[in-house]
Amino acid sequence: MSSTTTETTSSTSSLPYEECRGVLRVYSDGSIVRSSKPSFDVPVHDDGSVAWKDVVFDHTNQLQLRLYKPAASKSKLPIFYYIHGGGFCIGSRAWPNCQNYCFQLALSLQAVIVSPDYRLAPEHRLPAAIDDGFTAVKWLQAQALSSEDTWLTDVADFGNVFISGDSAGGNIAHNLAVQLVAGSPELAPVRVKGYVLLAPFFGGTILSKSEAEGPKEAFLNWELIDRFWRLSIPVGENTDHPLVNPFGPFSRSLEEVPFDPILVVVGGSDLLKDRAADYANRLKNWGNKIEYVEFEGKQHGFFTIDPDSEASKALMLIVKRFITENSS
Repeated sequence: MSSTTTETTSSTSSLPYEECRGVLRVYSDGSIVRSSKPSFDVPVHDDGSVAWKDVVFDHTNQLQLRLYKPAASKSKLPIFYYIHGGGFCIGSRAWPNCQNYCFQLALSLQAVIVSPDYRLAPEHRLPAAIDDGFTAVKWLQAQALSSEDTWLTDVADFGNVFISGDSAGGNIAHNLAVQLVAGSPELAPVRVKGYVLLAPFFGGTILSKSEAEGPKEAFLNWELIDRFWRLSIPVGENTDHPLVNPFGPFSRSLEEVPFDPILVVVGGSDLLKDRAADYANRLKNWGNKIEYVEFEGKQHGFFTIDPDSEASKALMLIVKRFITENSS
């Protein structure tokens, strides 16, 4: 039986534990300690150019999402989901690195940004996060049908939606693409026009070359990848679980699944690179509209760690073009 606290007690402090980015400790007796501080404790750059607010989208699990829109906008804007990463174990819409990136997305893309939280492992193992991602997009459908929240409905183009995710969020975005299929008919009048997978977090029992040979000093090294998976996959399962490995021995064939356009982005020095490339190649060979972009020498999460870098600026332009090309 596990329990979660926000501070270490004397009964657990002497036990062996595993740690994730300094904000999560899982002790050998099953006790879980979470820090209230973010892994990336950077200043929030809120200059008023982007309006934002929090909304509860799942009252049962008390999950919130954060909405952003350019403060000066008066025209209808595309809707862009940004689902945070963290190996399914850490992260939040409220972390400052996530908020700063969403400010940039709102202004650079001229879009309404939807940044949902989801339940985290190991307290809530997969498929909880995938289920919460689906609940977050169904929430948007409810807004489109009710038109009660004019803060959103006055500027949101519900027929022009893009779903993106970073790392674990990219995995969620993929699984939503499979579930919703091309045209997203079950979300009407909401229409998903494309997906952006930023260094998607996939796995498998057979290591890829980039996983096996990746340096230990990498921002996301194999030790941490393995720890995230052990803490997040269902008890008794391995990384060939269908939600983890899209092409594993237990996964449904994706060859006949009709996908909306997908942009896959990864850093050339990211241990997840080979899986991202394989994912893009397979889906493209099956006739889907897939774009793959690799940033040479860049590590996992380069665009949120250093959002003002030349590579991050180039990525923003690529995402903006992808939205323009696939919009109404």
